[in-house]
Amino acid sequence: MYSLTVSRDFIAQHYLVGGDWGKENFLHSHYYKVEVCLEGTTLDHHGYLVDIVDIEKNLDEMIDHFADKTLNSLPTFQNLNPSIENFCRIFWEQYAKRINTKSIEFLTITLWENRIARASFRRKLS
Repeated sequence: MYSLTVSRDFIAQHYLVGGDWGKENFLHSHYYKVEVCLEGTTLDHHGYLVDIVDIEKNLDEMIDHFADKTLNSLPTFQNLNPSIENFCRIFWEQYAKRINTKSIEFLTITLWENRIARASFRRKLS
């Protein structure tokens, strides 16, 4: 299985709801790092799993959607706690819609909330 990973950094804000998490219940920023990992068993006639320029373009557009925003105010987080786990799944769902090749079998989104905490969401593409 081949894999290709591209990452970007961005800043966004959120506050957690539904529990007593101290300072996390109040608006604060995170310096996020997102990693998009694409996996597949075949390469194209150029020897590529996927065109990295296309992957970077889509990732940059996704980052523009979330960067410098308060996650709680985005429609995708309506009635959801903007936890890093939920954020990973939402990012996965939106990014998966942008994949235009049959060679990608799995997509993994890993989202770092800080230097020591990360979450991942991985699923087979249909």
